[in-house]
Amino acid sequence: MSNRTNEKTVQLDLETYAANDVYKAAATQSSGLSHKQVKERQKQYGPNRLKEAEKEPVIVTFIRNFTSLMAILLWVGGAVAILSHSVELGLAIWFVNIINGVFSFVQEYRASQATEALKKMLPSYARVIRDGQEEKVLAEELVPGDLVLIEEGDRISADGRVIFATDLQVNQSALTGESNPVYKNSEADTDAQKTALEYDNMVFAGTTVSSGSAKMIVSATGMATQFGQIAHLTENMADDKSPLQKELDHLTKQISVIAITVGVIFFIAATLFVHQPFAKAFIFALGMIVAFIPEGLLPTVTLSLAMAVQRMAKSNALVKKLSSVETLGATSVICSDKTGTLTQNAMTVNHLWQVSGQYDVTGLGYAAEGDIRKSGGKKAALIESQSLEHLVRFAHLCSNAQVLPPNDENASYTVLGDPTEACLNVLAEKAGLTLEKNKSWGPRLKELPFDSVRKRMTTINRVDSLVDGSSLVSITKGAPKEMVELCHFYKDQTGIHEMTADVQSRILAANDAFAKDGLRVLALAYRTLESDRLTQEEQWTQEVLEKNMIFLGLIAMSDPPREGVREAVEKCHRASIRIIMVTGDYGLTALSIAKKIGIVRGDDARVVTGLELENMSDDQLKDALKGEIVFARVAPEQKYRVVSALQELGEVVAVTGDGVNDAPALKKQILVLLWGLQVQMSQKNLQI
Repeated sequence: MSNRTNEKTVQLDLETYAANDVYKAAATQSSGLSHKQVKERQKQYGPNRLKEAEKEPVIVTFIRNFTSLMAILLWVGGAVAILSHSVELGLAIWFVNIINGVFSFVQEYRASQATEALKKMLPSYARVIRDGQEEKVLAEELVPGDLVLIEEGDRISADGRVIFATDLQVNQSALTGESNPVYKNSEADTDAQKTALEYDNMVFAGTTVSSGSAKMIVSATGMATQFGQIAHLTENMADDKSPLQKELDHLTKQISVIAITVGVIFFIAATLFVHQPFAKAFIFALGMIVAFIPEGLLPTVTLSLAMAVQRMAKSNALVKKLSSVETLGATSVICSDKTGTLTQNAMTVNHLWQVSGQYDVTGLGYAAEGDIRKSGGKKAALIESQSLEHLVRFAHLCSNAQVLPPNDENASYTVLGDPTEACLNVLAEKAGLTLEKNKSWGPRLKELPFDSVRKRMTTINRVDSLVDGSSLVSITKGAPKEMVELCHFYKDQTGIHEMTADVQSRILAANDAFAKDGLRVLALAYRTLESDRLTQEEQWTQEVLEKNMIFLGLIAMSDPPREGVREAVEKCHRASIRIIMVTGDYGLTALSIAKKIGIVRGDDARVVTGLELENMSDDQLKDALKGEIVFARVAPEQKYRVVSALQELGEVVAVTGDGVNDAPALKKQILVLLWGLQVQMSQKNLQI
């Protein structure tokens, strides 16, 4: 059994084995582990949970607010005043120090109570097969080698090797930042160049199943999971002081040196030149030292920051550390994630393309607000174009996703399934269709699920009104380049025509243009089955149905920028603040979004992938950071490295993010700006 161990954790290397050989490699069997084996492994590896971070006791947090260098100077100053017989002054200095410390503690304590614990991100239960029987167990009871069942909507409890999958798609955006679900399969993968998160036969703790179902064998639990490794990287980083804290410490040292020096000089002068008694000269020197102590400085700074915190709270900004407010004003570089931070993490159809013309789709996100418009801006009605109607109707019928509206428990739209398919439902509603009525118009009889080899999905539907003289149609959607090769005809406003090389070139050119703009593109085609005498279910195979099809059009979609992002970016530019996108998504998509929202303004911006970054020296990275740059497909520890390099260049760095993959960078930088508070690990490291 090939594995990597670390203390009591274990990580099995199962990605290279064929599905049938995984059982042996994981020391398990098709009936799952026995209960005896489970108990033995639980003793060996411990529970499937993240190591609890050592939480700072409240009393320590309280005391810390009274032990900064400036606070210590005030304590000493008060004592010196009392010793010099200025008891009222000494008590007043101490009282000011106490008020300031209590005020700071209350502010930080309230903010800390507003964040959630990291362990809540892991699910409570998992479905396993043990001794041949399906059981529901606590997620923390999983052990390496367990046989786990997952399905749509599940949050995965441990890292695992997929051994059987049916149309399995997993949303890994919390770990990688990639907005689109990743298709998973059970095929062996021997590509040693891939990172752990790039294997298509592996699933990971903390991610969610967008669609499909699967069986997996647990390869890692607890701190050995990818999720746990990020948590370990985060917890082992020391907190840096903010620029304000550093300046106050520096000022305190300067004042202390000057005050003591002046006190010593006056003490010597009083004894040697004025011939004062030793005790009187000493008290006089203490008085001089006290006079140099700025007892009003610390409460003034604290009060000013607190007032700023209250103003920010009115704009729904939570500040955990008062000193972070000042840091916000000193920020020179912002490193920002893309998905869910700069973008809405809500796939939206932007354009429809048919041989007869292109349409624009208005409205953003999953709200059915918007419509379909012709190139000239005129609203398009489905009744005016049968080819457009079929494109919109069929796209919805060849979709498995659901979009749930906001409710009391969730203030935003919830997607069940693939977000790419979810936006096809929204498209149908924008076109004026009722989803339930459309399903009744064309009920599904069979589905040929998507797989990563053929890159398409097909459904067979019986339609109420005849389509080209047939009540039975197969609908296929998939990757445009592969789809075009399978379409021998195309449909436009004038009818059905035979596919030509010129039309194929136009389709591919349109696809390339959309892709260059960072859009994801699907092609949609159909086939009439009655006219082709394909009415028997045994004939409905991919080899038969997915050829000689009629091309309907292209559907171009994207994850749109958040409202107000362009304006915020422009304000940062005017304030001479650089913004660098650091994301786990693909380079072309990242660069396109960066250009759209104004992060990148020139044509010579460089896109550096995680693989390229891995091969760069620190000096090369620092040189690259001096120009316009976008980082794509980067791992969490690489984000940390980018932030470190910027700090070594003298920059004051802020980091925005909402995913687990942002956590190490969030921990390293001086200032954290967290959007939406969506991920608990990130919350543990935020300051704003």
